[in-house]
Amino acid sequence: MQRPFLSVVIPAYNEARRLPGNLQKVLDFLRTQPYSFEVLVVDDGSSDDTVAQCQAIAQGDPCVTIIENPHYGKGYTVRTGMLAATGEIVLFTDADLSVPIEDVNTLLPWFERGYDLVFGSREGGGTSQRVGEPFYRHLMGRVFNTLVQLLAVRGVQDTQCGFKAMRCEVAQDVFPRLLIHDGSQGPIDHPMVTAFDVELLFLAQKVGYRLKEVPVQWFYGTESKVSALQDSWRNLNDVLKVRWNDLRGRYNGIKRQATIRE
Repeated sequence: MQRPFLSVVIPAYNEARRLPGNLQKVLDFLRTQPYSFEVLVVDDGSSDDTVAQCQAIAQGDPCVTIIENPHYGKGYTVRTGMLAATGEIVLFTDADLSVPIEDVNTLLPWFERGYDLVFGSREGGGTSQRVGEPFYRHLMGRVFNTLVQLLAVRGVQDTQCGFKAMRCEVAQDVFPRLLIHDGSQGPIDHPMVTAFDVELLFLAQKVGYRLKEVPVQWFYGTESKVSALQDSWRNLNDVLKVRWNDLRGRYNGIKRQATIRE
């Protein structure tokens, strides 16, 4: 089969209520675009009917693939989908579509300008990009980003927006190198939001890929699985792990693949 231009990876955990409708929104939009596509839904060991409902859609649409994972957390779930994707450009986006799928077309033109990893930012156009977000959540995000810039990823205003696209070769190069949330911790028994994005961007910068941060719309979800205190501590711990891994030389010897277009 001909290689699709765009792969869309959607990680999901107990999303039976909203994902089927949002998956249909993604498909309806992509069918209006001039490029070919595939959609990969990667289930993170859901205990509800997420898989069954998405499989019902996939049975009638050859562009949709469902991948079932044990419950290892979002980082491992995204990793699975990104490595399974075959498109020239691979995007991962959240199941709640907090960033509208239409905003993928604000990312794609930057690849034509030579960038390798292009990602959405809720800060690139000011706080007006963050629609409906409580003030305390925005403040926590700004404090976290300050720490991220000091310890790991410099020059990036928003590492945590779940709307990131990259050349397929970049995904195949960087994701296998991620050391945290690689599945080695085994299954978990709760939703787990992590800072795997920080390690992803840190390694991409270290290797020498060209990164571009692009403002997108972002709508705060009242059904978010984020726990303000627990996940903030876990995310900070992830950032410290990235820094510690780098200081120990665990990321040394990483070289950029020569197949990426300059």
